[in-house]
Amino acid sequence: MIHSFLMIGQSNMAGRGYAKEVPLIFDEHIKMLRNGLWQIMSEPINFDRPSSGVGLASSFAASWRKDHQQDEIGLIPCADGGTSLDDWAVGSTLFENALSQARLAQRTSEIKGILWHQGESDCSPEKAEQYQEKFSKIINALRQELNIPEAPLIIGGLGDYLPNGLFGQYFMHYSFVNRELEDFAQSNENCYFVSAKGLTANPDGVHFNAHSQRLLGIRYYCAYRDLKHLPNSNVNENDILNEIYNRPYTKTERLKLLEHEFAVGNIEGKDYLMQLKAIGQE
Repeated sequence: MIHSFLMIGQSNMAGRGYAKEVPLIFDEHIKMLRNGLWQIMSEPINFDRPSSGVGLASSFAASWRKDHQQDEIGLIPCADGGTSLDDWAVGSTLFENALSQARLAQRTSEIKGILWHQGESDCSPEKAEQYQEKFSKIINALRQELNIPEAPLIIGGLGDYLPNGLFGQYFMHYSFVNRELEDFAQSNENCYFVSAKGLTANPDGVHFNAHSQRLLGIRYYCAYRDLKHLPNSNVNENDILNEIYNRPYTKTERLKLLEHEFAVGNIEGKDYLMQLKAIGQE
């Protein structure tokens, strides 16, 4: 049985990190939902925009795999960039899509948790004041509809860099949202808050860069594993990330990566057959 996780929120959950900036994460036992079926994970996992890139879910899943080496994990991508809490209201298109995708996943997996990152679109004192009430309705409805009342919900804080970026004037009150997110996690069962302290952004000053997304995913997993809030960075997160990057590929994984390189035109047919034969003879 696949252990699956629902990914919801806006662009920093979908991921906008530049893939060229970080090593690949590839594991035949990490799956993602595509057209209702499980495929081996590749980034971008959550292709909501042409600018989609590295998100937190890949390192979350890779961290999970370190502790569950005999099991498979599945990611259910439903995040959508630029969306507010109102866009995620019960009955909205995004809410219904998440329900639909999660129900498809439940045919062949068990949903073990919900990963949420959102708030940049609600960075005003007025919207922040209503955040917990609106968010509670969304999460309670999801839990009820999917019959996952005790599945841990992991929510991440907004980056401290937001007021200093290109669009900083729109995020002057980001700390109000962080306060509401943390308060929500503290006051609701099966909910844990993860800080974004120390993480950095792409040049746009809005989206976590690829390395920070990797670290954030590890933080999400540590909160999930320990069922504890993570108000500060995890002191060994870089060590965990290095372990993930240095994990040797299995034979199946090497064959899949070779197949991909041939399919996208990065190697010639003769070289593909030669390498294919070499791997097959090992």
